[in-house]
Amino acid sequence: MSTNLPDFTTRLLIDAGIEKGMRILDVGCGSGDVSFLLCDLVGRDAEVIGVDHDAQAIATARQRGAAQNHPSLTFLQCELLELQDSIGTFDAIVGRRVLMYQKDAVASIRALSKYLRPNGIVVFQEHDTTMVPASLDPFPLHKRAQSWIQEMIAREGADLHIGFNLHGIFTKAGLTVESVRAECLIQTPSTPYGLGYIVRACLPRIAALGVASAEEVDIETLQERLDQERSASSGVYIGDVMFGSWARKA
Repeated sequence: MSTNLPDFTTRLLIDAGIEKGMRILDVGCGSGDVSFLLCDLVGRDAEVIGVDHDAQAIATARQRGAAQNHPSLTFLQCELLELQDSIGTFDAIVGRRVLMYQKDAVASIRALSKYLRPNGIVVFQEHDTTMVPASLDPFPLHKRAQSWIQEMIAREGADLHIGFNLHGIFTKAGLTVESVRAECLIQTPSTPYGLGYIVRACLPRIAALGVASAEEVDIETLQERLDQERSASSGVYIGDVMFGSWARKA
């Protein structure tokens, strides 16, 4: 029997009630990964609108959308709190790694809720550093690389404990929370994980914020060194915890 399971995001969306025919708003959509996943879940007769403040990310998302021929998908460049009423209302509002960057998460959810239809769903997936990194073995390089990312996020003003705060945020915004869940990202000696590639993608931000220098990171050898550290150990390393929650508008 196959042990392949849908990833955390897919399971979260399905369990929250995302289904065929829905009209969905994907906030902070970036280059569109979650938007495309939503299109697969809701079908071609539904509608998905992705919004993001980053013009380059939206341009990339539009190019990807054109190549994949998703007639039900639209991307808009817009600040999360500057949506126009003409955008209409939605059956669900979705976001991934977005709420943690909002200065006032409760106000953001409250503002978004006005675009939510009665009984509509809000679904957010966020990363939380409260309990990680965690391991019995030392894993010094893994923890150092993870600390670069965590410190970068902290200096950018993100809420590093957003997962533990999700229930309170939704409740204070006037929504009824239906579920909060979390899942650890576990690395073993035989489980490859591209932490080095994530650091590479974040390196300009890491350097610009003064978290670490390019020489300190040594990005060209980082992933190889991480793989060697993990394969030399018989232990388990947990570097990330994903929280997901959904709530409903009365």
